Amino acid sequence: MQAASPRTMIVAGLLIGLLSGPALALSLSDITNQEASGGIKGALNSGIDTAVGKLGVPGGFLNNSKVKIPLPPALEQVASGMRMLGQGKRADELVAKMNEAAEQAVPLAKPLLVSAVKSMSLADAKQILTGGDDSVTKFFRAKTSAPLAVKFLPIVKHSTDRVGLAQQYDEFAGEGAKLGLVKGDAGSIEKYVTDKALDGLYLMIGEEERAIRRDPAAAGSALVEKVFAALH
Repeated sequence: MQAASPRTMIVAGLLIGLLSGPALALSLSDITNQEASGGIKGALNSGIDTAVGKLGVPGGFLNNSKVKIPLPPALEQVASGMRMLGQGKRADELVAKMNEAAEQAVPLAKPLLVSAVKSMSLADAKQILTGGDDSVTKFFRAKTSAPLAVKFLPIVKHSTDRVGLAQQYDEFAGEGAKLGLVKGDAGSIEKYVTDKALDGLYLMIGEEERAIRRDPAAAGSALVEKVFAALH
């Protein structure tokens, strides 16, 4: 069989390059609106699954320094004094129970988050796709913060009541109130834990979405990979 001539090989190489080039070097202009919307929805759903899976387990908040819920600043002043007197164990137990309440409540937020993604507009998808690092957090705060807080609050209250957290918190806060240190939201354990739990949840979903931006192939979805690869 006659070997291909150098010229034939060059032509073949150019054809291969022309055929494969667009697939390897997509830009946003090559992505349809439907693909962009589907890609970002897929990425956010993946982020929700991963974030809830990481946070809604024992130690999900407590052992993660990024989302661990600390005592309110006012109570931390009380705790500092108690630790100096060798009574820091009560403060540590309170922190552990606050984080446990958040860990138990987070999985129940998933339906609302998924619903927000389903109802996402094309404008929302484009804003997230081309926005900055906080675009995902902004989207979920705008779409779910108010309704999620309404549903989250009784869930957290149930969790705090079950472990006797409200009573323990009130007793602890009472010591700070005597000194005029406890004011505002610090006086409501349910409101404080709810706000902090949502902060942590949005933070983790945003981190997961950014991880997909860095490595689209890791998403395990051809559409998500195609859309996010076009951003590079």
